[in-house]
Amino acid sequence: MESSPDKLTSESRFFLEPASPAQRQYEALRAYFVEGLSSADVSGRFGYTPGSFRVLCHHFRRSKPDFFRELKHGPHTQPKKDAVRELILGMRKQNLSIYDIESALKIQQTPLSTTAIWEILHEAGFARLPRRQDEERPATLLPTAAAVADCREFSLSPRRFTTQLGGLFLFLPLLVDCGRVEDWRGVPKVWPSLLLPVSSGSASIAEP
Repeated sequence: MESSPDKLTSESRFFLEPASPAQRQYEALRAYFVEGLSSADVSGRFGYTPGSFRVLCHHFRRSKPDFFRELKHGPHTQPKKDAVRELILGMRKQNLSIYDIESALKIQQTPLSTTAIWEILHEAGFARLPRRQDEERPATLLPTAAAVADCREFSLSPRRFTTQLGGLFLFLPLLVDCGRVEDWRGVPKVWPSLLLPVSSGSASIAEP
């Protein structure tokens, strides 16, 4: 009786370490749906993140039996895509999204559309990333939140400060002469708060 083939033979490697993206997807889905392996085990064996493998299963459920249908290929050479293909695949392995990759390519003077980036990733067997929390996204420049204006901090004591809106103080005498702003006719009702009294809110939207 012949002994069973060694696990490290080229034949077993063909199934356990698929080289092509389509075979990688096939073997991963078969292990999950037919062999009954857990999602975590399949993700670890075939190099998926748990989230991307769940997305792969979702697309398979929606598009079978056309999921593995061979696509008609266009031109075999695409210079712009070929030039950055390995760079894009490397960035996706760092868990960067399509839009993160697009921004990085612009910085490196090799711009590529999000559609072209997704085509490269899909051809390589990558699924779409699950929605991420803010702390999971790469560090980028975010808008600076302005300080909240609080009328309780206002003081008429002599002091100096720098502002780009100093011209607005020229209208203070006019506002004083006009009396209580909330008594003007035609001014919409504005609910006051501790931070913004009704006069300030009304003055900000009142028409001249």
